[in-house]
Amino acid sequence: MEKPYILHMMTTEKNLSPFDANMAIDAGWVSIVPYLHVETAEVQGLVQDAIFSRGPKGVKRTALFIGGRDTEQAMAMLSIARESMVPPFEISAFADPSGAFTTAAGMVAAVEHELINKHKSSLNAANILVFGGTGPVGQAAAVLSAKAGANVTIIGRQLEKSQRIAKMVNEMFGDSKTNIQGAADASKPELMQTADVVYATAAAGIQVLDAEQIANAPALKVAADVNAVPPSGIAGLDAMHHGTPIPGSNSGATGIGALIGNVKYHAQSDLLKRMVNSGQPVYLHFEHAFEVARAFVSKQ
Repeated sequence: MEKPYILHMMTTEKNLSPFDANMAIDAGWVSIVPYLHVETAEVQGLVQDAIFSRGPKGVKRTALFIGGRDTEQAMAMLSIARESMVPPFEISAFADPSGAFTTAAGMVAAVEHELINKHKSSLNAANILVFGGTGPVGQAAAVLSAKAGANVTIIGRQLEKSQRIAKMVNEMFGDSKTNIQGAADASKPELMQTADVVYATAAAGIQVLDAEQIANAPALKVAADVNAVPPSGIAGLDAMHHGTPIPGSNSGATGIGALIGNVKYHAQSDLLKRMVNSGQPVYLHFEHAFEVARAFVSKQ
């Protein structure tokens, strides 16, 4: 009798995300085992308990999902998990804290597709502003965009926090191409004068750009908002925007609304299935989600 597919799902929070659990089961994981309030120091012990109990064949039907809300901690946990493997006892692992990695991947891939097909442009050398960028989605979107060659600025309410987060993502997740900057809301009018792309990744119900700011953005090509809860994070842009013009934009900017979620859904599902179907251990995070999202939107 074949052993069932077991996915061990870790989170630093008090609850496991029902969204992630549903996605995992629909992707083919038969049993979901939650671990709550997990601390980084506990990861090695939990992983090794998981790998040594099923035998070399059973570990191929075992994997780890890392959730939570902190991108830095999730990536650290993924690294510890990988280092904790003892061949041939190795399992796959996938980090996606708060769904941030797959959401960011979907947004950046959709914006890139829009730049190429509607504006004869690309992410390379584009000036990108990430509003609400100190959160997990904004952080991941900033890194993916910067690695694609964009000039990225994370914007938050507090300058010190924005600069600290920019420094962290450059050091932890960046490469030679990334030079992500941090700025405060007070710099918004000046920065919007040269912005090619804006991402709205703030909390639901917070509008980061009003109609006047959209109208007065002379270089704006694409604006994307991950929030499906009214009011929109960007004036004139709603959840149903799918490459359609933003009313009031004098530069002819087009919008990407929360339909980004369809790309995010596909990316997360694909990576969860990859762990089921892979004959060898895989270790997945935001860059792998971006690869999947890019391939998906290119077919649209």
